[in-house]
Amino acid sequence: MSKKTPQINSGSMADISFLLISFFLLTSSINTDMGISRKLPPPLDPNVKPPEIKQRNVFTVLVNQSDRLLVEGKPGDLSTLKSLAKEFYTNPSDNPDLAEMEMKFIPNLGDVRVAKSAVISLKNDRGTSYEMYLKVQNELTAAINELRDELSVQKFGVKLSLLTNEDQINAIKTAIPVSISEAEPENVGGQ
Repeated sequence: MSKKTPQINSGSMADISFLLISFFLLTSSINTDMGISRKLPPPLDPNVKPPEIKQRNVFTVLVNQSDRLLVEGKPGDLSTLKSLAKEFYTNPSDNPDLAEMEMKFIPNLGDVRVAKSAVISLKNDRGTSYEMYLKVQNELTAAINELRDELSVQKFGVKLSLLTNEDQINAIKTAIPVSISEAEPENVGGQ
């Protein structure tokens, strides 16, 4: 008589496999694409005419297909972009070529000297590298964040990131809004 080969109960093996797969799915991180976190403005009412913005209140930044900058019509450098943007927003010497300034009452801040409808206009060439696009975005955003931190320290004694009062945070963001306008990429040519 032949011997029967013992069989292994495989019912519990399937349960263990399922648990292991579930464990690895829950504990592993899955890389996802990251973007630039920015809140988009609400759509404009088609019945309301957009306000006119004076040319002096527009800080123009162009990036060509060779990743070279043209800032306010002059060749620019990434290392100076942040300081130029901050100077544009603050206009400390009341330069007629920089943003128009006004005194504005903002709750929780009082009377504050702010840029009147200042906008950063960013335009990229279709051939601009993504790395350069991100570097320019980072410099412009850093300029706004530094201005917000400076105002927060001046008014509340701490940087914006350390504020816990929502009214104070909103007041700082009202005084220095993120106003970066991006045009659709096109061939802006060499510089």
